[in-house]
Amino acid sequence: MLKNYFITALRNLTKNKLFSIINIAGLSIGIAGCMMIGLYIFNELSYDKFHKNADRLVRATTEYTVNGVISEDGTTGSMTGPRLASAFPQIESFVRVRSFEPYVVQYEEKRFIERKFLFADSVFFSMFSFPLTEGNPKTALDAPNKLVITKSMEKKYFGNQLALGKTLRVGGTTDYLISGVAMDPPVNSQIKFDFVASYESLPNANSPNWWVHIYTTYFLLRNTDIASALEKNIATYMNNQQDRGQAGNDYLIFHLEPFAKVHLYSHLEGLEPNGNITYIYVLGAIAMLILCIASVNYTNLATAQSASRISEIGIRKVLGSTRWQLFCQFIGESLLMNLFALLLAIFLVITFLPQFNQLVERSLSATILIKPFSVALIILLFFAISFASGVNPAFILSNLKLIKILKAGFSFSGGSFAFRKSLIVFQFFVSVFLIISTVIIFQQMSYVRNKDLGYNKDHIIVLPVDGAMRENFQAIKESIQRVPNILSVSCGAEETTNIQWDDEVRTRNDISAPPLFVRAAPTDIDFVRTMGLHLVAGQDFSLSDWRQMSSANNPDPHTTYMLNESLAKALGWKPEEAIGKTVYRGLQKGIVKAVIKNFHFAPLHQQIAPLIIFLDSRYAHIFQSFVKISGNNVSSTLHSLENVWKERVPYRPFQYHFLDENYNSLYHTEQQTAKIFIVFSSLAIILACLGLFALAAYTTVQRTKEIGIRKVLGAGEFQIVALISGDFIKLVVLASLIAFPIAWFLMNQWLQNFAYRINISWWVFFAAGLSATTLAMISIFFQAIKAAIANPVKSLKTE
Repeated sequence: MLKNYFITALRNLTKNKLFSIINIAGLSIGIAGCMMIGLYIFNELSYDKFHKNADRLVRATTEYTVNGVISEDGTTGSMTGPRLASAFPQIESFVRVRSFEPYVVQYEEKRFIERKFLFADSVFFSMFSFPLTEGNPKTALDAPNKLVITKSMEKKYFGNQLALGKTLRVGGTTDYLISGVAMDPPVNSQIKFDFVASYESLPNANSPNWWVHIYTTYFLLRNTDIASALEKNIATYMNNQQDRGQAGNDYLIFHLEPFAKVHLYSHLEGLEPNGNITYIYVLGAIAMLILCIASVNYTNLATAQSASRISEIGIRKVLGSTRWQLFCQFIGESLLMNLFALLLAIFLVITFLPQFNQLVERSLSATILIKPFSVALIILLFFAISFASGVNPAFILSNLKLIKILKAGFSFSGGSFAFRKSLIVFQFFVSVFLIISTVIIFQQMSYVRNKDLGYNKDHIIVLPVDGAMRENFQAIKESIQRVPNILSVSCGAEETTNIQWDDEVRTRNDISAPPLFVRAAPTDIDFVRTMGLHLVAGQDFSLSDWRQMSSANNPDPHTTYMLNESLAKALGWKPEEAIGKTVYRGLQKGIVKAVIKNFHFAPLHQQIAPLIIFLDSRYAHIFQSFVKISGNNVSSTLHSLENVWKERVPYRPFQYHFLDENYNSLYHTEQQTAKIFIVFSSLAIILACLGLFALAAYTTVQRTKEIGIRKVLGAGEFQIVALISGDFIKLVVLASLIAFPIAWFLMNQWLQNFAYRINISWWVFFAAGLSATTLAMISIFFQAIKAAIANPVKSLKTE
């Protein structure tokens, strides 16, 4: 019997090739999309859970106020870990981790710039589950200038030799002893490293403080359920600490975030950008939606095909087939169809996983699909989809009454048909919503890319500046300036796309006076010219300003400041009034030389904050060099610049990027969201169109007699096409009308994240609705034409 079912199922698959292809394609696309999203969600939810002590690990974050203004940081000062660990016995141990500037790492003639370079306390490899293949985790970081590298770095620098006991030169000046080799961190770890140096190697390791927030601090608690109570006790403890340097009602407290939840639930970034649990919910909903659409499409198509199998069903019933046997026959066909779709879906996942990895920027592997848990889940998914999509057609067909078929033919219930129409509305509602969302996101990104930022970010090369270069930076700068096609050279602590340096400004030399908190940028005298900034009042920096900072033969040494318009306004000055005023950055006296026009030195999510620009005569805070080029013959300019670099900075490989590249990276999350929306809105539209095709076929079967009568009475082919397509166009229009206000509301909420944003245009909604309607018309055109040109005599005779 099973063999007969199988042969019959295969025969029906090959007999109705078009419907079979559409069914299998729709199901496989839906299952593949669901599986790839599932891989991504599984990876995100598994972040940091591989650690043995994951349930007892927490990250400390900082919350503090200054003059009542609340601020938060995902980092802490160096004092936080040791002070709290000694004060609270509930804390078993702590680790401070600092991610440092890219280092030049050298072994013999091999020299590379390494970016995944961390400094950490000695218990790092005891607290976290990063196993060492060489070395002792308890002693690997217990002294200055000790270094643990990963297996991939061991291969990179030493080939097939063992690295333990060898030395690497770091930063061109310091030799580090390799005291351990660790396995490479897994992809689902927020702590990713190639090198971990001992905390004692840091120059300021023995200078504890509360306020220099550059360390990510982790605690290992003695129990899993004490974090909430401990956090309250820490707040009470901190209020009694006099060395925190606060007055009045200002406070400094620390929150404890479960380590395994930081990646998805924290709004404060750590050692890598966080994910977002909301995106996980959205992607999960999209996965289920795609799977439901694919299953509903199969149900509609299978039911639509039922009319062609009435004779088969009748003969089987006459020959004695029971309702259960017919039900098993049609469920078996559903299982076979879904099996083909599942196999094709797995092939699609393996084939397109590299592209999906690029989209979500992860290193997901299809090998997870062969793990026992995944295999069990896939089998469960297979049977669930097979029965969910096959039960309805199987139930309808197995319950047909032979005498009713012979008397009245085959018909479908109106209630289920209305339900299927509502599913089409829902499918196109989602499609139109995704189209609108995608267009608005791309419009905002286009606005961001093309907005006048108040400075010229084009044709500016960014070069790194390290400690060794600072000592001789002026000579390096002069050598670079002599390269043809280079217009000017300047420097800074941070790139102008995202200045994060926090500082204080006062108008009198009184440290107890309430400060104004501002952003600050150290630089040299060529900054304004290099960046293309605009002066509102005053004059540009000059060489005399540079000399004025020296105390030699100068009775009143001071620096020179530039304020942006926001800072001048916050101090109560008009631009012209600010010129010549004395201000204090901390204790450093300075004279306001100019007021510059406001420019965007942070993402457009934020309003332009007060900014002070000051000269840094010793280049003590300089980490970036900005080289403005003409844009003519860029490759030749870069080649000449590289030659100068090799001559002046021989120990460091030539590495650069353009300023506009970094600017675009500020909106990476939004750009990635737009790409994801494009992919899945396309999938949703394809499946919705397949569903519409199925319902059109369904309707054509249902209205065969009506269409025949209309044609006999003189209806033309155009009228028949309009009759069939009209109802479906109404469904798409209804879906669009429902999607419009919801999309407007949600996307308007999303745009509120930007201080500078577009206005949503009406034509976006019109274009989305028109696109959906056009695609719907294309989907149903084949069935409408087929019904319009059918012979009415044959259809009436059959009916």
